[in-house]
Amino acid sequence: MQKYTHQLLESANQIILGKEHKIRLALCCLLARGHLLIEDIPGVGKTTLSHTLAKLLGLHYQRIQFTSDILPADILGSSVFDSKSHEFTFHSGSIFNQMILADEINRATPKAQSALLEAMEEYQVTIEGKTYPLPTPFFVIATQNPSHQIGTFPLPESQLDRFLMRIELGYPDPKAERALLTGQSRHTLIESLPVQLPPEQLQKMQSLVTQVHASDALLDYCQAIINFTRESADYHCGLSPRAGLALLSAAKAWAFLDQRDAVIPEDIQAVLPAVAGHRLRSGHNNSEAIVAPILNKVAAL
Repeated sequence: MQKYTHQLLESANQIILGKEHKIRLALCCLLARGHLLIEDIPGVGKTTLSHTLAKLLGLHYQRIQFTSDILPADILGSSVFDSKSHEFTFHSGSIFNQMILADEINRATPKAQSALLEAMEEYQVTIEGKTYPLPTPFFVIATQNPSHQIGTFPLPESQLDRFLMRIELGYPDPKAERALLTGQSRHTLIESLPVQLPPEQLQKMQSLVTQVHASDALLDYCQAIINFTRESADYHCGLSPRAGLALLSAAKAWAFLDQRDAVIPEDIQAVLPAVAGHRLRSGHNNSEAIVAPILNKVAAL
């Protein structure tokens, strides 16, 4: 199994240059059956990363451009009256794909954003009283522009909490940027990518991730982190039970990528900024700065 993840990471690193750690976090998120939020300024490769992952995983991929006038029916689908049969026929929307890119999700109104809530949590959608299951596997990768930019609507906490991780790509280093300037178009390179981890292998790996062992001491450390966020004056509101489950799932996936069958405290620490950074409100915007008090004050047992 490890050869698949190694090849996938190597291929992705040839497209998104100089962002090895962020790509590893993204793959970790998918192995943990989570949804991914990528927040950054336009033009740093957010869409390219999602398209690259979909191509390498062989998933049916659909990009949905979120705008201020998009409606839930544009995402989920709607029933259309057939004059011949005199019945309403359901026409599925873009959500019925294995990987969805919700591009610039915070440019849509809260009403449109809420169309994703049931899909992300229960892997199904309910339209006009009827429930439709979504494909398996199903992932949402959303991109988000910084909140200070014109035309953005902040995501509510209920929406943010459904993303297992949030990452920021940032600018490339000078060496990576020179390679971008002198190399081929990223779109051309993506189209030539072979499938490195077929969906059936991905699902098998997801099952193996759940079997990674977490000792009682490790669970104590995880709970200590959660309790600290709820009691500390550094944060307006602590981590929810869902966030605790997300932290443990992400740590198991990180350990799996390191070819270990048990979670260690360093796994928790590696994924904590991406898992907790968007769930905690403090005086900082950077994920590393947000979780710094946790790493400094909560001892690994």
